[in-house]
Amino acid sequence: MKEAKEYAIQCFKDEAEAVLGLVSQLDDSFDKAVELMYGCKGKIIVTGVGKSGHIGAKIAATLSSTGTPSFFINPLDVFHGDLGVMTSDDVVLAISHSGQTDELLRFIPMVLQMQIPIIGMSGNPQSLLAKYSTCHLNVYVEKEACPMNLAPTSSTMAQLAMGDALAIALIEKRDFQPRDFAQFHPGGELGKRLLTTAQDVMFKDDLPVLPPEMHLGEAIILVSKGKLGLGIAEVDDKIVGLITDGDIRRAMEKWQAEFFNRTVSDIMTRTPKTVRPETKITEIQRIMNKYKVHSVLVIDEENHLLGVVDHYSCMI
Repeated sequence: MKEAKEYAIQCFKDEAEAVLGLVSQLDDSFDKAVELMYGCKGKIIVTGVGKSGHIGAKIAATLSSTGTPSFFINPLDVFHGDLGVMTSDDVVLAISHSGQTDELLRFIPMVLQMQIPIIGMSGNPQSLLAKYSTCHLNVYVEKEACPMNLAPTSSTMAQLAMGDALAIALIEKRDFQPRDFAQFHPGGELGKRLLTTAQDVMFKDDLPVLPPEMHLGEAIILVSKGKLGLGIAEVDDKIVGLITDGDIRRAMEKWQAEFFNRTVSDIMTRTPKTVRPETKITEIQRIMNKYKVHSVLVIDEENHLLGVVDHYSCMI
């Protein structure tokens, strides 16, 4: 009998194959769907029944969090008053595996009567949903990952992937930026990272400041006491350089007995990476990754030292 992980591997392969199969099915309808959603002056109303409904709720959440106002509605609730939330400025995204789901199809005439564009998403381009849609997205899959070919698995994965593709296309079209994303995610770790600035996390007390003419033997003591793995060289309250514990180790290996006769100016980096207090943590991380540094100095307009942000400060 196979081990459980072998079934998992086969499931991953089947679902991956289903998603990749969407590439050859993609046509101009996708472009039309994106244009309809981008030009929508109201909301994107996502609807579906059963597992397609669950996928629809996730797609609506993804769209809303990336700048496209959307929400999910169960077509069954439309018959009990929820039709009132819809206006002629909206666009409907209707999802059905077969494209023939009765509860969904009974909802379509009301949408058409209100002259609301319909983006259909199903695995059957010949379905009634496809027929009555303004444009139709084909998410056909050959088989489900389910060994009985019954439980919606590959098909729902394909629906989810198509929904993500719509969201990504709209992100690009809107030029949606991290700062925009932060506005929709103010809570939790993600929102914190996108909204936190250098001044929120910087070390600013007892900074290891030293003169460039200081001998390295003395500098080691100050760098160690600072507990930041660095020392900032200043002249007349202006930053002129930076040394790190790595610089000190390399200097010891290079000069050995001569090490203690050397000064900070002999090993300091004269153009350390600096940021302003309002610089976002995400930008600081980008700078650190690009230049392979573990710390940046926070300065004001006159190059005065305000604080230090290190790699660990950004891990929030």
